[in-house]
Amino acid sequence: MEKPKLAIIHTTPVTVEALKTLAAEIMPGWDVLNFVDDSILPQLASNGGRVGDVTERWTAYARFAEQQGAACVLSACSSVGEAAEAARREVGVPVLRIDEAMAEEAVRAGRRIGVAATLASTLGPTKRLIERKAKEAGRTVEIREGLASEAYRLLMDGDREGHDRVLAELLLRLAEETDVVVLAQASMARVLPSLPEPLRPKFLTSPRLGLAHVARTMADSAG
Repeated sequence: MEKPKLAIIHTTPVTVEALKTLAAEIMPGWDVLNFVDDSILPQLASNGGRVGDVTERWTAYARFAEQQGAACVLSACSSVGEAAEAARREVGVPVLRIDEAMAEEAVRAGRRIGVAATLASTLGPTKRLIERKAKEAGRTVEIREGLASEAYRLLMDGDREGHDRVLAELLLRLAEETDVVVLAQASMARVLPSLPEPLRPKFLTSPRLGLAHVARTMADSAG
């Protein structure tokens, strides 16, 4: 019997192996199709984060994934989460954001929420998502943003240890000021093991929460 297929649309190759490994753990009965377009983030960096400029292209990937037999499409990038939501109207299978479950968990975890990113284009979409989830839950939240652009530059240069060091400094500062800290990009999850163990529960990352949400959604639709 052919396995169902999960298509994951990435904006950087950095997230491919990590999500593939997690999917094998959380959704072992599924095959994963990966689509990578590393031109999207540079475009968002140069256009002021206008997601609408890349929505048609992202939707085309989602349509193609459906044509290839994908039963579900997952956006691995928070910067284009709103493009994924727009694509739901154009695609006949579930289209999910990797950061949606993380935002819901953050709203449940506390009123003061830190949002950490290494890309400026991720802050706005993540903040808007959390604010929307708070409104849906009838909660009032205060969001504090933190940006570590140097960490992203180091990661793109292949200096993963440098990325982790710079990002960890930002995360620890945000943790002092907030109840919970959201790591806005899936690529940031790798830093969690380097943080002090007693503080780790205060940080939320999207990959595991996101894929668990995918698994629940598809199980519910099958049932």
